[in-house]
Amino acid sequence: MELLTKTLFLCFALALANGGPVPAHDAPVNDAALPDRCEGVEFDAITPDEKGNTFFFKGSHLWMGYHGVAHLANESFKELDDLHHIGHVDAAFRMHNAENPDDHDHIYFFLDDKVFSYFNHTLEDGYPKEIQEDFPGVPSHLDAAVECPKGECMADSVLFFKGHDVHVYDITTKTVKTKTWPHLPVCTSALRWLEHYYCFHGHNFTRFNPVSGEVSGGYPKDARNYFMKCHEYGHGGDYKVPKCSEVKLNAITSDDAGKSYSFAGPVYMRLDTRKDGLHAFLITRSWAEMTSGVDAVFSYNDNMYLIKDDLIYIYKTAAHYLLVDGYPKTLKEELGIEGHVDAAFVCPGQHTVYLIQGRMMSDVDLSATPRAVNMPVPLPISDLDATLCNAVGIYLFKGSQYYRYETPMILAMSRMTPRPLPVTNAMLGCRD
Repeated sequence: MELLTKTLFLCFALALANGGPVPAHDAPVNDAALPDRCEGVEFDAITPDEKGNTFFFKGSHLWMGYHGVAHLANESFKELDDLHHIGHVDAAFRMHNAENPDDHDHIYFFLDDKVFSYFNHTLEDGYPKEIQEDFPGVPSHLDAAVECPKGECMADSVLFFKGHDVHVYDITTKTVKTKTWPHLPVCTSALRWLEHYYCFHGHNFTRFNPVSGEVSGGYPKDARNYFMKCHEYGHGGDYKVPKCSEVKLNAITSDDAGKSYSFAGPVYMRLDTRKDGLHAFLITRSWAEMTSGVDAVFSYNDNMYLIKDDLIYIYKTAAHYLLVDGYPKTLKEELGIEGHVDAAFVCPGQHTVYLIQGRMMSDVDLSATPRAVNMPVPLPISDLDATLCNAVGIYLFKGSQYYRYETPMILAMSRMTPRPLPVTNAMLGCRD
């Protein structure tokens, strides 16, 4: 169970985040009159830490997480004030440099021409330094900064913002390329969240492409509707984290890129993004055609298969879940199976999808042409909600409990029901 937790399941939680401009050296805010971000605060900087907690800075105060009151920044990062008499930070980011564990997940704060490196909320030896010592070619008095891993940028990089200029710093080569994005508002903070990039300006935000700076969609938007919990604000995200005793999944899967998802009712969760914060989204946000939820989901060959009623929809994983031409098709046409599917799974590196209908389990070789359903076998458990196969084994979810088997063969041959185990907070992030 502990290995399962480490390899896949992460907590369900509603994550939120935001940012703002760079004033001159602020006088410390009177602690008796704490700033209220729901009044439209312009943050000085935003960054997650190595544990995934997101911090929002304003003057000598910060907020940890997506709701709650401000407190003094030096309570979390004491050297930002106690030793160096700093009233605010200009920019901040969390380093992504997996090849160099001495830097990976460290937080960097910038003030004027100085940089501070923290890990575990402790200032690293030798800091603060001149910005040029750690980031040659990067200017001082920055407006914002954000990490950009390889695959989202051309190489592991950091984007440093100053006015309309963006200084793209290559972590490996320690070189800088400067771009000018006049169409993008002057970013007073920047945040990478769930592989998307957000420029914060005032109490608004604009999502942008980290390579081209391109903006698409209806931006700017008010951050209070999306990235914090404020009275009379919101975008319809009224999802409440359920009690563990009330959990009921519709489907769960992990794709070939390592992205893990759970589905419940009209929402889905990314389960592999703990360090970016986790959030519930409407299923239609990523899979526009799935307007009535899903019955079962499985991943195979860089595609995600979503089943609803007697139809199957196939989406390209690498193309941000673009529906494959010609779909949906009927289950009969695609897999040779008819009737309601309760759950489905494909084990890593395998070509067989297992389809569960009531108490029966069928399998189909996805590499075969034409595809044919093998003889169904009875299971010791019926009325399953969701199933998942990973390197640890097979997990069968039924309400707030689950059953584990080592392999599909053991599951198919079993005539005894194993002892059910309760879904826990550590497993799915529900409320114990």
